[in-house]
Amino acid sequence: MNFSTDFSSNVQHMKRTLQVDTCFDVVYRVVELGGRRACLFFVDGLTKDEVLLKILQVFQAIKPEDMPADAHGFSKQYIPYGEIGLVSDETSAITQLLTGITCLFIDGYDKCLTIDCRTYPARGVSEPEKDKVMRGSRDGFVETLIFNTALIRRRIRDPKLIMEIMNTGESSHTDIAICYMQGRVDENLLALIKKRIANLKVDALTMNQESLAECIYPHKWYNPFPKFKFSERPDSAAACILEGNIVILVDNSPAAMILPSSVFDIIEEADDYYFPPITGTYLRLSRMTISLLTLILTPLWLVLLQNPDSIPPWLDFIRLSEPPHVPVFYQLMLLEFAIDGLRLAAINTPSMLTTPLSVIAGIVLGEYSVKSGWFNSETMLYMAFVTVANYSQASFELGYALKFMRILILILTGLFNWYGFWLGILISVCAVIFNRTIAGKSYIYPLIPFHLNEIKKRFLRQRLPHTEK
Repeated sequence: MNFSTDFSSNVQHMKRTLQVDTCFDVVYRVVELGGRRACLFFVDGLTKDEVLLKILQVFQAIKPEDMPADAHGFSKQYIPYGEIGLVSDETSAITQLLTGITCLFIDGYDKCLTIDCRTYPARGVSEPEKDKVMRGSRDGFVETLIFNTALIRRRIRDPKLIMEIMNTGESSHTDIAICYMQGRVDENLLALIKKRIANLKVDALTMNQESLAECIYPHKWYNPFPKFKFSERPDSAAACILEGNIVILVDNSPAAMILPSSVFDIIEEADDYYFPPITGTYLRLSRMTISLLTLILTPLWLVLLQNPDSIPPWLDFIRLSEPPHVPVFYQLMLLEFAIDGLRLAAINTPSMLTTPLSVIAGIVLGEYSVKSGWFNSETMLYMAFVTVANYSQASFELGYALKFMRILILILTGLFNWYGFWLGILISVCAVIFNRTIAGKSYIYPLIPFHLNEIKKRFLRQRLPHTEK
């Protein structure tokens, strides 16, 4: 419905739709302004009271004969504030009001004046728990969208940095910011992403970015390797934007969604660039090697134990020191699920109890599980390495993808011995090779298609390009 010059009708429609008599946090305030009736609507807790107070003080000095003929003239002459808008329909006014914007109705004007003096409850900018670095900036994204865009804008002071705002969700009306560099971004991919977001038919993005990712790219569920890279670091997001990637920020989420992302993009970390090239190369290659070991270490150990004749003399130390009471295959499978159970328990444990309970759990599960005969010490050792090594890279999604592939290889190895081991390796390789990014390109580019110079960039930390002045 479009607003009219009938002040009472406009206000009554807004009051009825917003249910101000029921919702205590939706405030409306009727005032007199230049001899005319005026009404303010705002959400308590989302408005800067001091800014609103100063604007109202200016209104008190307006004389009836000085009132402009329309809302546009009034906004230019009497609202000394930067972020002012005019809305002519009720739906847009209500949507903006519920995001924290103040709405002003004045008798005789057929438009609603919107004053963006909103403020959001937000925690301080601090280093993210997951994406920590040994050297580098210590700030991280928070749950407020405008803060996150400011953290990126602070790092890229270029007018070609574009930040487009979109809105989705029938009930949530969640704000989504699409950030990219004009002239560097893949225009076809950008158009595809904006089209899919615009065409979303969802009630709400309840799980923020994961809900958005599933909506804009409903990929095959049986391939666990991630299509998106998530980062809580504004420096990483800014670097990806400069490389031509698209960064999507969702309000109420402290992470940036980066796309398109290949497996090499996901493995990359900020520490690679906060150290000299030789150190960055070592860290990157170490991370790749350790990630590969987490996939094949326990299945390879299991298949060698099932075939003792295949163990070379220099690997005799991998044999079990004591006969197992429980088959090694079942030990490994039990530990795979037990470790996830302990991880979930650690997340839900109150912080004041984390240290003492972790000590107790380490003693009980480490020493007594071996003495009781449930597990052999070698099984505990290899699974401990796999568990700790899984944190060598920051992506939870990639870590669980490797875990699912490892469990698949273990099951096939336990059932079919060497044949099962190689079949599991083949399935894992195919899951990576035949995967595609959201742009439809190879998931393991530049290996397929082969590009030597890009391979050097992916595996070796090179000096950043610079120009002489």
